[in-house]
Amino acid sequence: MPRIRQADVDEVKARTNIADIIGERVALKPAGVGSLKGLCPFHDEKSPSFHVRQQVGYYHCFGCGESGDVYSFLREMDHVSFTEAVERLAGRIGYTLHYEDGGAAPETSGRSRLYAANTAAAEFFRAQLLSPEAEAGRRFLGERGFDAGAAAHFGVGFAPRGWDGMLKALTAQGFTREELSTAGLVSTGQRGVYDRFRGRLVWPIRDVSGQTIGFGARKLFDDDQGPKYLNTPETPIYKKAQVLYGLDLAKRDIARGDPRRVVVVEGYTDVMACHLAGLTTAIATCGTAFGTEHIKVLRRVMGDDNASGEVVFTFDGDEAGQKAALRAFTEDDRFNAQTFVAVAPDGLDPCDLRLQRGDAAVRGLMDTKQPMFEFAIDRKLGGFDLSTVEGRVGALRAAAPIVAEIRDQLLRPGYERVLARRLGMDPTEVRSEVERAARGGGAPQQSRREEPRVDPATGAALVAPVTLASLPRSPDVAVERDALMGALQYGHQVDQALLNRALASPFRTPGLDAVREAVAAAPDRTRAGWVTDAVNSVREPYRSLGGELLMTPFPARDEERAVATVTDLARRLILRQLEHEKQELLGAVQRVPADSDGGRALRVRLRDIDAERQRLAES
Repeated sequence: MPRIRQADVDEVKARTNIADIIGERVALKPAGVGSLKGLCPFHDEKSPSFHVRQQVGYYHCFGCGESGDVYSFLREMDHVSFTEAVERLAGRIGYTLHYEDGGAAPETSGRSRLYAANTAAAEFFRAQLLSPEAEAGRRFLGERGFDAGAAAHFGVGFAPRGWDGMLKALTAQGFTREELSTAGLVSTGQRGVYDRFRGRLVWPIRDVSGQTIGFGARKLFDDDQGPKYLNTPETPIYKKAQVLYGLDLAKRDIARGDPRRVVVVEGYTDVMACHLAGLTTAIATCGTAFGTEHIKVLRRVMGDDNASGEVVFTFDGDEAGQKAALRAFTEDDRFNAQTFVAVAPDGLDPCDLRLQRGDAAVRGLMDTKQPMFEFAIDRKLGGFDLSTVEGRVGALRAAAPIVAEIRDQLLRPGYERVLARRLGMDPTEVRSEVERAARGGGAPQQSRREEPRVDPATGAALVAPVTLASLPRSPDVAVERDALMGALQYGHQVDQALLNRALASPFRTPGLDAVREAVAAAPDRTRAGWVTDAVNSVREPYRSLGGELLMTPFPARDEERAVATVTDLARRLILRQLEHEKQELLGAVQRVPADSDGGRALRVRLRDIDAERQRLAES
């Protein structure tokens, strides 16, 4: 094969700005004098270590060590030969190459021929859109608000209904049937080789650099027995899990945005509608759900080394695509961007929304966006009656796995609180259920000391006694434990109304709650002997725990300090009860009209709770 003259190789490289070529794949930003940086396209990273120096035409990644010039970049990214890389760049700048020994330009093979075949097919389809046979396609576009200018901007074309119209046109241009088959443009059946796309409206699918790599085609005629949408199959240059339709048009505005925002829609016409309405960062997947490979592509374009980026999904809440996107963003290699869901009124997709309500309504979708995890939580809760205890418990069990999937340790506690507010439940209870879901959804584990045993002689169930040593170790448990210890030892010296209020609500630890019930039920804590009666009335297997609480020295220097500490513990328990009631009321407020009698009563009670908390805090 004739070789390109070295002088031409050098000239093409000298005339090519390496930052422009790499910038089509990677979002670059200044990194000192003469240097640009971005996320490395050769390995996954969350902080940019990939540097480009356009003055010397060189790149280097300090993370994985990849380096080279503009030719090596294209060879690594697109898996083309050296000759193909030079020819591609020469064609880009309009430079005529010369070959050694005066030879003509060789007929290149491999991937470059697949790119060329797809480009030729796109031109063929665009020309056919003007033919009389394409009236159905033009009508389809017109009914959806797209004129000839919009069709031209997106390269929309028409595949004739005939058996092999495109096949004949492209073979006449020198493409072989093998090349067209490898490119996914033709298929082979019992009647021989025929056009893959026939009687359909066709959208060219381009990679991030703008090269056509495949097509998406929608059927137009009732006698078409194929699927509604037919895409190019997997080829050496078309990998649907890595392709995002419209990214070649959206990438520049994505990189320039503040914040950098990507709008993910469902289909080709939705991308067109968004771009024409002013949301020029809209993209769509091509016949597959949004996944982690798509995330990797977007990461490089968004340059998300900070948390300011936004990805807004317009999937309907019932679509599998939204669920797949949610799963994708729980992966460890997700990019550092905020994710949202925007649902149009009446569930309209962007194309129908633009058609019915205009461009402003499409742009207004961004004003209605909701954090993705919050959206997913609300969808789960929507299937339960939150006015009942059973409904709230069921909703918690259904929504907890969503929160459990959030691996960001800063985000997850926040969404636990969001879920608690939605349900009007205690945040501690919600956190416990989320942690259970994170462990795999198994039933809450009992303490080994509380597991039932069976007497081998009688078969009766036996339960080992619960002791102070067997209690869980947490701040909540410590407050309950110390409060009961103080109530048993100094309860007769503490304000009885305050103590009664503190012991009125159940404790969160089963053993301590059993002791609380006995202490709260004592009729007269001022009489002698009341405390032994209370301990003896504690139900098994918690009676020995009551005895330990009574006999263990209370942690205080003297009696006066002990009484003050018990009083303070009682106030803390009351404050905890008030906080729990407030969370339930906040959940209830969201379920009733604000201007109703019930809504007003709830708000009055919330004010009373805040006032009472303030009084307790001040005392």
